[in-house]
Formats: sequence, C-alpha cells, structure tokens
Amino acid sequence: MSCSQAHAISRRAFFGGGLASLALWSLMPRTAIAGSRDPRLLVVVLRGGLDGLAAVAPVGDPDYARLRAAIALPTTGADAGLPLDGFFALNAAMPALHALYQKREALILHAVHSPYRGRSHFDGQDVLESGLAGTGRIEDGWLNRALLQLPAAGNANPRGLAIGAVVPLLMRGKAPALSWIPKVNSLPLRDSTIARLMDLYAETDPVLAKAFAEGMEISRVADADAPTSAPATSQPQAQAQLPAAQLPAARLNREFTEAAEAAAKFLSTPEGPRIGVLSYNGWDTHANEGPIKGQLAVRLGGLDAAIRALESGMGPAWKDTIVAIVTEFGRTARVNGTQGTDHGMATVALLAGGAVKGGRIVADWPGLTEAALYEGRDLKPTRDLRAVLKGVLRDHLGVPDGALGTGIFPDSASAKALDGLVA
Repeated sequence: MSCSQAHAISRRAFFGGGLASLALWSLMPRTAIAGSRDPRLLVVVLRGGLDGLAAVAPVGDPDYARLRAAIALPTTGADAGLPLDGFFALNAAMPALHALYQKREALILHAVHSPYRGRSHFDGQDVLESGLAGTGRIEDGWLNRALLQLPAAGNANPRGLAIGAVVPLLMRGKAPALSWIPKVNSLPLRDSTIARLMDLYAETDPVLAKAFAEGMEISRVADADAPTSAPATSQPQAQAQLPAAQLPAARLNREFTEAAEAAAKFLSTPEGPRIGVLSYNGWDTHANEGPIKGQLAVRLGGLDAAIRALESGMGPAWKDTIVAIVTEFGRTARVNGTQGTDHGMATVALLAGGAVKGGRIVADWPGLTEAALYEGRDLKPTRDLRAVLKGVLRDHLGVPDGALGTGIFPDSASAKALDGLVA
C-alpha cells in the first residue's frame, strides 16, 4: 500500500473526542445482556422534526385531505400510500418498512410526542435525549443511564455505540461508549501518519498507544467483509454515470446506508456492543416539503434504505433486535404558503426488528377537526413517547421498572411503560 492511500481509521471518533472511548472498548467476547437472549437496541434520531402526517398518513380521516391539500398522499395511482390498516397508509417511499410491517416486524405509533411543548429544535432535542420532563441542564442521556441499569450478565460491562461525528447527549454519561465516524462524515488519515502516531504514542503514552491499537482492530472488524450495497462510496465514476436527477438521492442513500451498515456490523458482532444510537439530519421541511416526489420523499427513501441495510446487516441477530426511530416533534397539520410545514407537535415513532410485536398501528387518534387540533394548528399528542421507550427498555432489555421512572426518565410517573411492544 502506498503512502497516498487512506486508512479507515478516519471513521472512529478520532477527531471528535472519541479516542478516549476507544480505551474503554474491549474486544473480548461478552455474554447476553438479559437471560438467554442477546437483545440489541438501536435508537435512530431524526433531527429537524419529522412530518408524521406525511410519513404515515391518516387517509381515512375525513379532514386529512382538506388540511393537507396538494401534499396529501394519494390513495390511488402509482404514488398512493402503502396500505396499513384501512385508516393509515405508509408513504410510498418506504417499501422496506412496509414489508417488515407485513411480516409483523414493524410497529407504528402515531400521535406521540415527548413531554416538550415548545417549538425549538434545540430544546426539543435536549428533552428527547435527556429523558427529563422539560428543559434543563444535564450532562447525560437516558440511553446511557439505561446502560447502567442493564441486568448483570456474568462479568460483562455493557458499552454503548454512537455512530456519527460526535457522541449525542442521548449516549453521553457514565457508561462507556464506542464512537464511530462514517466515511462520509470524516477525513482519512494516511498510513504514514498512522505509523508515526503509533510510534509517538508507544514512546510517550502507553495507555493511548493501547487505545490506538484497539482502534485499528476495530477498523478491521468494521471493514471486514465490507458490504457492497453502496459501491459508489469509493467509486465516484459510478456516480457520474447516474442521471443528474438521481444524484442527490444516490448520495443521500449512501449517507443513510453507510451509517446503518456500520451500526449493524458492530451490533451483530459477537464481541460488539448491544446498545447504539445514530442520527440523521435534514427533516426540517419548512418549504417545498415534497412528501410524494420531493425532498421529504427522497429522505424517507434514504431512511427506508437504512432500515433495509440494518435488517440485512444484522443477519441472525435481527431476531433479537429493535430499532426505535424517533424525532423531537412533528409538523403543522396545515400546509404553509411555501408548500411546506412548520414546527408542530405530535408525530410518529417507528419500531422495527425481529423482536418487535409488529404488524399493527398503536394510536389513540385525536382527529383532525378544527376543535381537535392542538392550539388550532397541530396534531394533538395523545401518547407520551417516554411510555414507548420505557416499554422497550423494560420488556426488551430487562431494565427494572423502578429505574425507569426515576433515574432513566425522572418525573415520568404519568407515563406508564407501554405493554405489548416486544414479541
């Protein structure tokens, strides 16, 4: 290999303060988290506020078409929503999720929301990730605190996984976590640079040298048997052969699938972590939302490709997996003057995986009449998202009930863990 060739070390959080986390990472095999099962949980955060009425449309509600006008999902034709239960339809950009729904491996929860009732992305995401009942200064997230409450499994010390350029609040805290930067988010290090760093650390900092060496081993784990579903990542000439109109979707799909493939590889590896988080940006659709042919349809297609990549990449471990897809808030029920939607309230949460008791929609539907809208503009929240997350943590990971309403989700007694989410 020549000195000009780049090494995959760039995909660790070497540039984002994540190298310290590598020192905490062990490649020794670990036992199951709970009982005889080996459950996995991946939380996917959609940053920007997903339009739940466009992702999972209540086509059976008589007020839906009136409120949504030109961006309402059609019920017939090539772009018609994919039927779910006769009342709701899934956006046509998500056939992989629809297939999982039909296999009873996907569950849709509608009219859900965190306890946050403002319209700020920053505050909404902080509440979503902190697990608090409202905004407030906090240094750790509910998923990290949940790691500390997992049932003992021999001498195993459960670790988390964060896919992205930074470790989100959701995964920050006392529990150790591995961080990984996908290639699309990072710059490569040359082999010659890696060699010099190895020599420097060996002479000056043995602990850091050990962490760096472990990082190289993690690179080999992550890059072994590299998936071929998105070859354009390293083949820009293949991109150039695509029609210009397809390039944005192709690039976006790469961003979605590369992160998903990395998460699947780590979570399915026998010695890997079992709890992870990744984020996808760009869901703030104020103008030209395009849920049928435009920007939102393309982004939903990318998310669908990521779900497909997770199912494929997890292999046999898929049967013990739950992927929880959440967002900080929804969008307004009405379309604004630029064919978009503004910051709203209730939205959808999605659960997918072989461990999900799926094939159904869970919704206490509030309706879309003028009187039913929250503050006269939004889908009204009827279910606390914390109840959903509590149900997954308790019944899938075995987190004790007592810890759910205190340390993990403080002041959440009103949000009882939802039963029946896990197969």
